[in-house]
Amino acid sequence: MKHLLTLGLTLIIALSIHAQRPNIVLIVSDDHSYQTISAYGSKLMQTPNIDRIAKEGIRFDKAYVTNSICGPSRAVILTGKYSHKNGFKDNANSSFDGSQNTFIKELTRTGYQTAWIGKWHLQTNPQGFTYWQVLPGQGSYYNPDFLMMNGERKRVEGYVSDVVEDAAEKWLTERDPNQPFCLVIGHKNTHRTWMPDTKDLRLFNQSKFTLPANFYDSYETREAAAVQDMTIDKTMRMGYDLKMFASKEEEEKDLSIKRMTKAQRQAYMTFYDSIHRDFQSKKLSGKALVEWKYQRYMQDYLATAASLDRNIGRTLDYLDKHDLSKNTIVIYVSDQGFYMGEHGWFDKRFMYEESFRTPMVLRYPGVRKSGSVNSNMVMNLDIGPTLLDAAGIKIPNDMQGKSFLPLIKGSAKKGRDAMYYHYYENGEHSVSPHFLISTGRYKLIRFYTRVSGWELFDLEKDPSEMKNIYGQKGYEKVTADLKKKLAQLIDQYEDEEAKKILVIH
Repeated sequence: MKHLLTLGLTLIIALSIHAQRPNIVLIVSDDHSYQTISAYGSKLMQTPNIDRIAKEGIRFDKAYVTNSICGPSRAVILTGKYSHKNGFKDNANSSFDGSQNTFIKELTRTGYQTAWIGKWHLQTNPQGFTYWQVLPGQGSYYNPDFLMMNGERKRVEGYVSDVVEDAAEKWLTERDPNQPFCLVIGHKNTHRTWMPDTKDLRLFNQSKFTLPANFYDSYETREAAAVQDMTIDKTMRMGYDLKMFASKEEEEKDLSIKRMTKAQRQAYMTFYDSIHRDFQSKKLSGKALVEWKYQRYMQDYLATAASLDRNIGRTLDYLDKHDLSKNTIVIYVSDQGFYMGEHGWFDKRFMYEESFRTPMVLRYPGVRKSGSVNSNMVMNLDIGPTLLDAAGIKIPNDMQGKSFLPLIKGSAKKGRDAMYYHYYENGEHSVSPHFLISTGRYKLIRFYTRVSGWELFDLEKDPSEMKNIYGQKGYEKVTADLKKKLAQLIDQYEDEEAKKILVIH
C-alpha cells in the first residue's frame, strides 16, 4: 500500500510539472529591420502587434545574430550552435544535416507537440517535429506552395503571411490539448522582392521618407564596404525589385507575377503600371533616380511588414481566444537585421549594426513585469537553450548558446561581455567573408578572402560606423585587448577556420 501511495504521489507530481510546462510560440520573420518597428522607436510605420508583445513582455535592445544571412540564422536558432558547428555556413553551398540535435528534438522527446509552419529555407526536410508544413526554398508571396509532411506538394491560394497564419491556427486547433506545444511560425515577409498584399499596396504610397544621413556613403577607410554590390543605386533592379518592367514581355517572364490569379494580377499591376507611367513622365537620372528608387523600396518593404505585423496580431488573438496566453511564451525575432538605405544599401550580411543587430521581443506572462527593456547582449544562438531552460529540460552540452532565462526573470544582471560573429558567403552581393568581436562599445572585424584586413569602430563616438580607426594612434591597447579576447572566443567556440586566419600582431 505504501508503495502504491508513493507511486501515486510521484505520478501526481510528474503530471503537475508536465501541466505547468509553458507552451511556446516562436515567430521568425525574414529580413525585418528593427529600424522599422515602432516598439524600437521607429517613426517609419506603426507595428502595433509586435509592440504589444513588447508592452506585455520584454524588448531586447541588444539582440544580435552569429551570421547575418537567412538559412544559417535558422540553423543557429535550431541547434544553438555556430555555423561552423552545425554545418550550415551559407545559402549557396550548405544543406542542413537534420540528424543533428536541436532544441526542437529535446522538446519532442520530453512530450511536447512540435511544429514548424512557413518559411524553412534549410534545403533538407525538417526532422524531429511532430508536424511540419514548409515553403520550398524562399517561398512565394502569392499562392505559395508548401512541402507537406506526407510528401505532398500543395499550393494554397492567398497571400503568404495570411496563408501561413491560417495553417498555424489550424494546427493549434487540431493538436492534443493535453500536451504542451512548441510552434515555430516562419514568415516570408519582409524578404526581397517585397511584394505587398493587394490590400496593402497603397499604404505608404503617399509617404515621403527621409534619406539616412549616410545614404551617400563614400566608404572611405572601409575597403570591404567599397567593393560590395548591394546598393540601392547600382544593385536594385527596376523590374525584378521595383516592378517597373520595361515591357509586358519582361513582366510575363517574372515567375512571381505569373503565379498570381487573374484578379490578383489585375489589382497588382494596375497599381504598379500607374506608378510606372508617372515614373516615365519624370525622366529621372542621377541622384533623383536613386532617391526615387529608395522611396519605392521603402514603400514596398513597409507594406510587406504591415501584413507581417497584422498576422502576428492574429496569433496573439488566437492565444487569447483559446485561453492559452497565460501559459505561452511568445518570441518574435527576425532571422537578422536589414539595411534601410544606411550606407546606401539594402540586404544584410555585413557586421555593421543594422545587419548584425536583430529585433527580438518576448512575452512570458507572470515571469517578468510587462513593458520591460533588456539592454544585455544576447544572441540568436541563445534562443534554443533559453526555451529548453524554461521547459525544465537540461541544455545539451554541445549547445554553444546560453540561456538568458535568468535575465528574463531578473535573477541575473549581466549577460555576455562580448559577442562573436562569423560570415562566410563569398558570392552574392560581393561581401567579403569576415569574423568579429563586439563588446557593445568596440567592434573589431577581420576580413579575409575577397578583402584582407582589419576594421575597428568605437560605437560610442561613431554609432554609424563610418570611420575605421584600426591602426590609429591612441587605440593600441584597445586593439590588443580586443584581439586577445577575439582569440579566446575563437578557441571557446572551436572555430578552426578563423583560428588559421587570425594573426595577432
